[in-house]
Amino acid sequence: MTVVDDTHARLEQAAGELSTAAVARMEEAHDWYRALSAEDRSWVGMVAHAGIAAFIAWHADPETIPPIAADVFGSAPRELTRSITLNQTLDLIRSVVDVVEQAVPRIAAPGSEHTLREAVLTYSREVAFASAHVYAQAAEIRGAWDARLESLVVDAVLRAEADEALESRVSALGWGEVHDIVVVAGAAPPGSGTEAVDALRRSAIREGVEALTAVQGRRLIAILGSVDEPLRTVGALAHLFGDGPIVVGPRVPHLFAAGRSARAALSGLGAAPAWAEAPRPCLADELLAERALAGDHRARHQLLERVHRALEARAGAEETMAAYLRTRSIEATARTLFVHPNTVRYRLAKFADDSGFDLTDARDAFCVQLASAYAALPDRR
Repeated sequence: MTVVDDTHARLEQAAGELSTAAVARMEEAHDWYRALSAEDRSWVGMVAHAGIAAFIAWHADPETIPPIAADVFGSAPRELTRSITLNQTLDLIRSVVDVVEQAVPRIAAPGSEHTLREAVLTYSREVAFASAHVYAQAAEIRGAWDARLESLVVDAVLRAEADEALESRVSALGWGEVHDIVVVAGAAPPGSGTEAVDALRRSAIREGVEALTAVQGRRLIAILGSVDEPLRTVGALAHLFGDGPIVVGPRVPHLFAAGRSARAALSGLGAAPAWAEAPRPCLADELLAERALAGDHRARHQLLERVHRALEARAGAEETMAAYLRTRSIEATARTLFVHPNTVRYRLAKFADDSGFDLTDARDAFCVQLASAYAALPDRR
């Protein structure tokens, strides 16, 4: 029997002992291994055993390049890549290699110790590369699946479909506990939709917010979570959208209420060209007048409610508003109402506090005048 054959025979005899020693080493050295479930520890032990068995088979014919990923990791379920990280897998490889290296003087035939040690190092390098390949494949598959799932969730939010399917997908994406949601709509930038989505997601992470994104036709839609200051956050992401308006829907408590924010954002995106000076980004509530003109009945109702509440809140508000919209002059309004100009100023200031519309501002005056016109129509829906 040759020295190589003798060493190989000794390796085969020691296979079970080496596997047991490798598992014991992991148990002793690694907290993460002890924290695994019994089932996952069993699978990790099987991977260690398969690695040693595959090395022994390769040692018999080192000129071949074995299918390491299949030989070593093929027995483990794909879900194991979710239970242990790549770094932990490298800990596993290191533990097995240490055990085998320490056993070299005892296992190798006399005079072949150096050769066996080199074989262990060569094979461990190949196993490390195979590990990286396995995890890269798992990440690609998981990334593609998450992207499809994310697109389905965005589509469901835009359609306001808060059903059981959405709940399941939201949980799968880890958004079940995400709060303070806004939906953002704008033009998609030129180029690949995948690149636009990835860039927006990475920037959102840097801003400290969660993001679900999708390109739908020429639109780029982003659902942002954990948002404290919507305009500031979206302003930091604005360069990732294409040219044109960017509209931010109202903030809602959770994803299942995001349909309301989405409706407002999409309505605002369609109506924004009617306000040439609209800021970028712009809140959907700042576009109530344009949305109402474009046929958004919810926006029309909201516009009417804001003005109506302000008029009902204080005595003299309605006649002051009407007179000021006719004259656009504080002094002329005061003469019309037979009051002091300071009284007019006071009433206009209180109306601005109550409604959010400053009648001395041309745009706000236009919004209130439009609301007054809608209020005069027989159908106010």
